[in-house]
Amino acid sequence: MQKISPCLWFDDQGEEAAKFYTSIFKDSKIGDVTRYGKEGYEIHGREEGTVMTVEFEIEGQKFLALNGGPIFKFNEAISFQVYCETQEEVDYYWEKLSEGGDEKAQQCGWLKDKYGVSWQIVPTILMKMLKDKDSEKSQRVMKAMLQMHKLDISTLKKAYEE
Repeated sequence: MQKISPCLWFDDQGEEAAKFYTSIFKDSKIGDVTRYGKEGYEIHGREEGTVMTVEFEIEGQKFLALNGGPIFKFNEAISFQVYCETQEEVDYYWEKLSEGGDEKAQQCGWLKDKYGVSWQIVPTILMKMLKDKDSEKSQRVMKAMLQMHKLDISTLKKAYEE
C-alpha cells in the first residue's frame, strides 16, 4: 500500500474524472469503486448506489476521487507536475489535459483542466537550465518561460544558449 495518496474532492464527477485521467496516461488504471448506501443520507445527501469514491492509478501514483458535493473547489495551491522528455510529450499532455479547461489559467506551463485541477506540464530540461550556475543563462530561460503558456523546449534552449 502506498503510504501517501492524494484524495481529490469532486462534486459528483469523480468517476468521470478518473476515467478521463486514465485515458490520457498510458500506465494507468481504474481500481475499486465504492457507493453510497442508505446510512448517513442525512449528512451526505447522496442517493443510495451513487458513486462515493473511485480509486485510480496514474504512472504508479495512486489517487482517490471522492464525490463529496459542491462544498470545496480546487485551486492552484495544489497542482500535479507531469515531467516530459520531448516537445511531443509536452504537446500531448497539454492538449489532453487542457481540453475543456480554463484557458485564462494557462501560464508558464500551468493549466487547469475541465474539473478545475491544476497541472504543470514541465520539460525535464527546464529544471536543468534553471539550476545552471551561470545566472545569466538561467535568468534568460526564466524570462522566456514567463512569456509562455505551453512551454516550448526549442525557445527555452535558444534563450539558454544566447
